[in-house]
Amino acid sequence: MRIAIIGAGCSGLTTIKHLVEAGLTNIVCYEETDQIGGNWVYTATPGHSSICHTTHTISSKQMSQFSDFPMPQDYPDYPSHQQILAYFQSYAQHFQLEKYIYFQVSVLHVHKIQSERWRLTLSDGTQSEFDYLFVANGHLSNPRHPDWKNDFSGKYLHSHDFKNNQTLENQRVLVVGAGNSGCDCAIEASRNAASVDISLRSPQYIIPKLIMGKPTDTFAASMQWLPQCVQDWLQKLSLRIQIGHYRDYGLPEPDSSPTQAHPTINTELFDRIRHGKIHPRPGIQDVAGKTIRFSDGAVAEYDVIIAATGYIISFPFFDRSFINWENALHIPLYLRIFHPDHSSLFFIGLIQPQGCIWTLTEAQSRLVSRLLAGKIRLPGKWRTHAVTEGKFWAEQFLARPRHSLEVRYHPYLKQIRQLSK
Repeated sequence: MRIAIIGAGCSGLTTIKHLVEAGLTNIVCYEETDQIGGNWVYTATPGHSSICHTTHTISSKQMSQFSDFPMPQDYPDYPSHQQILAYFQSYAQHFQLEKYIYFQVSVLHVHKIQSERWRLTLSDGTQSEFDYLFVANGHLSNPRHPDWKNDFSGKYLHSHDFKNNQTLENQRVLVVGAGNSGCDCAIEASRNAASVDISLRSPQYIIPKLIMGKPTDTFAASMQWLPQCVQDWLQKLSLRIQIGHYRDYGLPEPDSSPTQAHPTINTELFDRIRHGKIHPRPGIQDVAGKTIRFSDGAVAEYDVIIAATGYIISFPFFDRSFINWENALHIPLYLRIFHPDHSSLFFIGLIQPQGCIWTLTEAQSRLVSRLLAGKIRLPGKWRTHAVTEGKFWAEQFLARPRHSLEVRYHPYLKQIRQLSK
């Protein structure tokens, strides 16, 4: 069987590794850039990567390493983007993955042909056909912009294009969104800008990186044996003890449980707010020139807006009439991997976990590799499960586009591992 993989980021790399491990070596991985690493390849200019100069992980080293390839002992609890890229490079070298990768070759178009096979049109002018297709192109490359983008007359950029704070000196900056990217942008901007405000349309759990001296994700992992309602109560209690009330920082108080929304893991924001370097604002009501009116009636002027407003799920190589989930609130995939209408198509890494993504992509790719090698089978009604499961996940989280790919880390990983046996 011939197998194609789109993308050589963390998802593509672990897919190659597990396919080879299962004895399936007729593999071609297409990577549009000149190196492995995907989103973790930092560039000072806007490009495919969404990380900035000072980006560190929001999941801990312990919870972010592949099961059979530990991170170096001298790595800190939260490694930098340079260290993560070096880790992926070592992983690729150790398992000899690069020989399966075609660099600087983009997949321009994917067309499904007879017998559940796939024809790929490539940027080098060629076409090639495959029996199976793994889509591992990531979901942090196509920015979602607010409706008022063109009404702002100052400098506008999406967080995807924010690389450093060097151009923000003496600028009045507004960051829109308080997710992980938004908080990172606000903190970096506050080191150089004249003023920085951060606008929150709705309450957001902002969780310190350390709880009781432990990385937040390892603290959460220690409570997995408890019922979900008890876990939520303990998480709320620990947050109250550690940071107090969110309103003490000028932030709205969340009215949902901590696991109903994608968490923002950040310690420094609280410090910058209390030192007067960042000022919280409510949601935006309207924009006119450089003037912003907020939902509480306050008005302010800004020179720069950084929109941390998320990303659109994008597959530029598929016709929109074939697959289009740009505005979907739930995705009809079994286990976030298997499409009910296309049994030879697999999505790896099309998830937004409350934890590290690439340890889950490792489990995903191992599952599919064992399936193709004939070592396991999917349940008889997996196509039906694809629809019901998508709706189930949607009900677990707040109904917003950013949660269309959300999963709870430990239950999801357990489900994948059980089926892989």
